[in-house]
Amino acid sequence: MAALIMKFGGAAVETAQQFDQIASLILKKEKEYASIVAVVSAMGGMTDQLETLARQVHPNPPKREMDMLVSVGERVSIALLAMALAKRGREAISFTGSQSGIITTNDHSDARILAVHPVRLIPHLRAKKVVIVAGFQGMSKEKEITTLGRGGSDTTAVALGVALGADLVEYYKDVPGICTLDPKRVPTARVLPFLTYEEALTIVAQGAKILHGRAVRLAAKYQLPLYIRSFKEEREGTWIGERAKRERQGQEVCED
Repeated sequence: MAALIMKFGGAAVETAQQFDQIASLILKKEKEYASIVAVVSAMGGMTDQLETLARQVHPNPPKREMDMLVSVGERVSIALLAMALAKRGREAISFTGSQSGIITTNDHSDARILAVHPVRLIPHLRAKKVVIVAGFQGMSKEKEITTLGRGGSDTTAVALGVALGADLVEYYKDVPGICTLDPKRVPTARVLPFLTYEEALTIVAQGAKILHGRAVRLAAKYQLPLYIRSFKEEREGTWIGERAKRERQGQEVCED
């Protein structure tokens, strides 16, 4: 089942008002794609707030309990986005990482994806609902809630894209794409229109935080195209991998 994966980071959902903007972007994309899956991060700053709260209670909190705590952030975002779409009359349904069938190792705070079994998502996509998934989190084989580490939502989006046979993963950022220089510091920085996976990994390794290296490596493994663009403005962004879309079959997903 072909689908578009739309990934929204914390900057895109920093305020309650921004959920309306994200809902508009999703409705616009529905004119091009039959199925939409939105992967959403916690609201900007929420994960930091939760971590600070935890350390006020315990200076070195158990990692399992930290995963239980910080995974709440994405649950807030997915529910709010479903509400924003419902207000516009569009049926949507939200799922946590574990409900979405994201199976991970049991390494709390730095789990790796072992498999994705999106059996609960597919009937809702076939029913033409917008499916919203919490990024950054999954469930271990021991049925424990896990998180994938900082930037893990980027990897969630690719893993779901592979499992659902998506054409493309679009990342909505607060910058126009991957640029020659930091566009937040140098407004005249030029957007790089196309990068191979290897070129993107090199840029990430040099310190660029626009996309997590794990997501790029997983996309390269399964040859899934990525597109980095701004959620603030309509302009061309950066393609990573193949430019052309093609229909894909869902595959077994594993980071290793």
